[in-house]
Amino acid sequence: MPPSRAHIRDLVTAYLDRHPGERPNLGPLLEALDAPGEVTARATLPGHITCSAAVIDHDGRVLHVQHIVSGGKWLLPGGHVEPQDATLMAAAVREIHEETGIPPAALCQSPAFCHEPADIDVHPIDTNPAKDEPAHRHYDFRFVLHLVPPSAETTVQAEEISGTDWLPLDQVTSLTMRSKLLAADMSAGPEPVNASVIIHDDAGRYLIHLRDQLPGIWEPGVFALLGGGSAPGDASLEATLLRELSEEVPGVQLSGLEPYAVEETTSVDGLTVPVQVFTAVWQGHPDSAGLREGILLHWSTPDMLDRLPQSPGLGDLIRRHAAQHPPAAASLRRHHRRAAGGTPAGTELHVVGVHLFLQDSEGRVLLGLRHPDSAYAGRLWHTLAGHCEREDAVSSLIRETEEEAGLLLDREAIDLVHLLHSQNSPTASPRIQLFFRARSWSGVPQVREPDRCVEWRWFNPKDLPDNTVPYTRQAIEAILAGQPYSDLGWAS
Repeated sequence: MPPSRAHIRDLVTAYLDRHPGERPNLGPLLEALDAPGEVTARATLPGHITCSAAVIDHDGRVLHVQHIVSGGKWLLPGGHVEPQDATLMAAAVREIHEETGIPPAALCQSPAFCHEPADIDVHPIDTNPAKDEPAHRHYDFRFVLHLVPPSAETTVQAEEISGTDWLPLDQVTSLTMRSKLLAADMSAGPEPVNASVIIHDDAGRYLIHLRDQLPGIWEPGVFALLGGGSAPGDASLEATLLRELSEEVPGVQLSGLEPYAVEETTSVDGLTVPVQVFTAVWQGHPDSAGLREGILLHWSTPDMLDRLPQSPGLGDLIRRHAAQHPPAAASLRRHHRRAAGGTPAGTELHVVGVHLFLQDSEGRVLLGLRHPDSAYAGRLWHTLAGHCEREDAVSSLIRETEEEAGLLLDREAIDLVHLLHSQNSPTASPRIQLFFRARSWSGVPQVREPDRCVEWRWFNPKDLPDNTVPYTRQAIEAILAGQPYSDLGWAS
């Protein structure tokens, strides 16, 4: 699939944030992004996107190619986007390889611009009778890449390119690209623009992250370290890492963060990616991390890694760290006792959920229909519910009720009517589900979180819809029978 329109818009937005004065010049591109059709397709007229790149060697020179079709002009390598290009940078990298023979693995992103374009140029293209192309416009996205080895042999694409040359920054033939490069700090050569962290509990366990199995995800469907790529404006790679963690796992608060090693991997665009790896300590439970990206977090010991799908080099990296930092006896004792929290050995942390058992004057119970894309129970009916944060359960219920449905509860008129102890799987945290009856309330149920619940409706508690969450049905039946406790999902 060609680059998505969302991907292109993100690049344009980031570029205009840095160069707001260029918005009028990019008017045709913005109009093209709002128009129907594939804006990266060569057949899209009166204009379409192309991609090029400034490849910079260790001496600070920029690679140029002599284009035959343009009458021998010296230009940055680049060209049209192909359907197989997942990103615009991937298109530029492919064009570099085709026109000069330099492979993607010999290139890496620039710390000054990262994955964003350094320049977006709108320029006219003359009529080409030989290709039956009318006059049109190119919206050229121009990236900056560094040559990883000290030098590289070039092999030109003979039908389009007649030669290559490396020119100093102040001789870059594109005036707009030259000004962008001269204004940036280009003193850094190939160096890390990504950061990740080895998180351990100081007692032999390592926190690993199962990534989404989705198109365009770097290293999809495997366990990897937490981290991500730099963005222009990050003050340091440590700042990059802390920003990424705040976006991915806001509940993880690290101690003892320090650099550990620089490793190399390969990006979705085929580029070499030097990664600054940090180490840090955290002793929390993965369920308290507030995971926002990926599938799950998991504590693993080095000997368990070979059983898991993992990113290349992860196992060797963690085993190397483990060999260099064996857990001290005191740390092992602390892990088993959990002395800091006073939790006895063998204790399993539970998630506490609060649920509102609300009946109207006719005895009907209030249920909400979960959004089809909800992370839990999509298209199923469920009581108004939420998770306890650092608060008592009744306060949590009152807060969730107002946030989700706009109803106000009276703390003095709330009774605990059922506790359901559940386990969804042997690896998931057990849950204590508390069901409260509100004897009085004010307001009318409103859909206040439409991304989670699309409708509130009253039901006869003895005739619940077939698509009711199973544990909700069990709890309501138990409440009607006067049973204060039930459990679900535990092996007999």
